[in-house]
Amino acid sequence: MDALLELEDLSKSFPGQTAVDAVSLSIRPGEFFSLLGPSGCGKTTTLRLIAGFETPTQGDIRLRGKSIVSLPPYHRAVSTVFQNYALFPHMTARQNIEFGLRHNNVLEPAPRVRKLLDLVQLAGKENRKPDQLSGGEKQRVALARSLAVEPDLLLLDEPLSALDPNLRKQMRAELKSLQRSTGVTFLFITHDQEEALSLSDRLAVMNSGHLEQFGTPEELYLRPATRFVAGFLGAMNWFNGIGLRPEATRLSSTPPNNGCHAFPAVVRSSTFLGNCFHIESELTNGETVVSEVPRLENGFHTGDRVHVWWNPQDELKLPS
Repeated sequence: MDALLELEDLSKSFPGQTAVDAVSLSIRPGEFFSLLGPSGCGKTTTLRLIAGFETPTQGDIRLRGKSIVSLPPYHRAVSTVFQNYALFPHMTARQNIEFGLRHNNVLEPAPRVRKLLDLVQLAGKENRKPDQLSGGEKQRVALARSLAVEPDLLLLDEPLSALDPNLRKQMRAELKSLQRSTGVTFLFITHDQEEALSLSDRLAVMNSGHLEQFGTPEELYLRPATRFVAGFLGAMNWFNGIGLRPEATRLSSTPPNNGCHAFPAVVRSSTFLGNCFHIESELTNGETVVSEVPRLENGFHTGDRVHVWWNPQDELKLPS
């Protein structure tokens, strides 16, 4: 499948800092792709380079096979949903959505706006101004405004970060449904690994300006290429050069006899997480290991002598 967006050795330097360092990747048409990483890793700078708000120090950006590096933002078939939504406070929801259409001289915007209002579930609220809308409704207006101009690529800069946890989960599902129903390619920027894993067809993990690894959520979670990727995508146990996810690390009161790796230990603490417990045990060499135990199966208490064990195929052997 031909790529919709290609980044080739893309770099951006500021005085005393390289924010993006020789990033190369391609995004397919109709894909939900995420750039994931901690604050300062370069993911938002990468988005701004694609949008045209920054100029690369070197490298190329191609959309449908053609370089767009020299084009201003308004001549790129790219729309951006900003973290703060950037809605016009004096305009209604309808007027905000219409804004880009009028700027592009669309003569009959009403039918398209009505369709988008239905799509983002805002029919009946089109005459409300931003201060009369909830956080989730503001986000829907921002999405509809960006989709109204029918971009080839929609860039989303941490659009869920301002929402409370329950609304974030609701909006995740709505965002994925919206992307599937429109067929527009989404490039989603986030520092939240759960968002990236749950939403993405593929994702890339960034660290200190460069790309650590990209692939499907399953590939990155189960077969991380580096310790950074493994640790950023979820909790890890590290000992003797081996990494283990807590859900792959088991506890039992007697040693297993099925050829698994097992070590005697003492339970030191237990953390309740709703559907499970994270139980920290201390091995005889002083190292600690966290095991994830389903809530209905937990019978372990501080001070219990246990055996920590796992299947060899669950071990992650990664370079330091």
